[in-house]
Amino acid sequence: MFEDKILFKNANLVINNGEHVGIVGLNGAGKSTFINIIAKKIIWDEGEVTWLNGIRYGYLDQHADIDRTQTVYEYLQSSFTHLYEKNDRLTAIYEKMGEVSDDKELEKLINKSNRILEELTDSGFYDIDATIKKTASGLGVTAFGFDTLIANLSGGQRAKLMLTKLILQDLDVMLLDEPTNFLDVEHIDWLVKFLTGYKKTFMVISHDTDFLDKVCDNIVSIENGSIKKYSGAYTSFVAQHEMAVKQYAEEYERQQAEIKKMEDYINRNKARAATAGMANSRKKMLDRIEVMEKPTFIPDATFDFPCNPLHTKEMLVVDNLEIGYDGVPLLPPISFTLQGDTKLWIRGTNGIGKTTLLKTLMRVLKPIGGNFKFHIAAKPSYLEQDLTFRNLNTNAYGYISDCFPRFNQKEVRTQLSRVGITGDNALKEILHLSGGEQVRIRLLTIMNTTSNILILDEPTNHLDVRAKKALSEAIKKYDGAMILVCHERTFAEELCNAVYDVKQR
Repeated sequence: MFEDKILFKNANLVINNGEHVGIVGLNGAGKSTFINIIAKKIIWDEGEVTWLNGIRYGYLDQHADIDRTQTVYEYLQSSFTHLYEKNDRLTAIYEKMGEVSDDKELEKLINKSNRILEELTDSGFYDIDATIKKTASGLGVTAFGFDTLIANLSGGQRAKLMLTKLILQDLDVMLLDEPTNFLDVEHIDWLVKFLTGYKKTFMVISHDTDFLDKVCDNIVSIENGSIKKYSGAYTSFVAQHEMAVKQYAEEYERQQAEIKKMEDYINRNKARAATAGMANSRKKMLDRIEVMEKPTFIPDATFDFPCNPLHTKEMLVVDNLEIGYDGVPLLPPISFTLQGDTKLWIRGTNGIGKTTLLKTLMRVLKPIGGNFKFHIAAKPSYLEQDLTFRNLNTNAYGYISDCFPRFNQKEVRTQLSRVGITGDNALKEILHLSGGEQVRIRLLTIMNTTSNILILDEPTNHLDVRAKKALSEAIKKYDGAMILVCHERTFAEELCNAVYDVKQR
């Protein structure tokens, strides 16, 4: 149970050694809660979570607080703490060997040191530096600078750093919650190759269906309070799932019809002496029936961005713009021109400065040099990557009410239902909504503002498959311009008619 809502009931799941498992479900179904339970970060109400003795597992929690006083390299080096401790024991044995005169004692120490030396060699201890550099390079962490303090990294860079450390730990089981959210296309390709060849076990939450199709051989679906495992990659799961949903709905209807038939019989016959015994017998049978949960209907989100098109060749002109912090440019000067119907994909490695560019264009940050100019009639709508809310303790209803005081109570509810926030979810504190539900709320604010240029920073982060499809359809219908930062290649390529590659100096 979570926030007075039962997420799973009588749920059972077995994960076997070497399986590559994708975890899927709609926003708010409980995927992150489930993986937190498995990692024993959240206490569950009933049942058991059992790990095989000796299993080493780790959890990629992008919101975890890590020691920011460490450098990037020190943090990655800590992946091998157990090996460094073992090496310290070996050093201590060598020192003791120099002090021992008894031959038998010396032989024992030699044998012990040889065992530890062999263990260190087999564990790759003497190749740690090369291993760190190889993995860090594959995920783009090298670009941060190994001597950089973690305190100076962005949230996305820290998430990438934590993923790198998790991989370096060579665990028996990795638990990954949306690992591609802060990876660019090149580094997603590296992760796909790594996970495909991974000999051990991992479980991964992701809404990137292409990614799941490439790396998973089993899919766990969470819906209707149940957890069900399907064999095969994501494409195979979709076909199996559609059939299972149809069968469940049919079985539910059959059971409901049988229950109604029994209740009608009981009501007709319980008052007559001649048939009261039969009615009582049917009542006992009815009480023993395990009633199926009613199939949950989760409304689809419907996105729509009102547009007042501006037919111009110069919606935005960027001329030798320099962006960065504290007067230090992150990138070479940037120049491009956006027309009134251009949909531009800003592409580049994670942490290179794409978000900084958007924040500069939206005047959240001041430019260091150069200039940019929107058309005098330009009306941008901006979705930030960071899901910041003024007050996380307010609920979705209160947030939209504050943003749009013109809406009455019914209209606020109607607006929230457009993006799939209905019922109790509308009154739940934003802090306790899923990442996907928070994105929907932010998108709703844009839906109530007429614009002619959308500026979207990673809009697909956290959105489930159905919501992403709805967002894609809405953008296709949008008659204005767009600047899009997105790590999902398929999503971006389907929507954009121009690309700007951000490159370092």
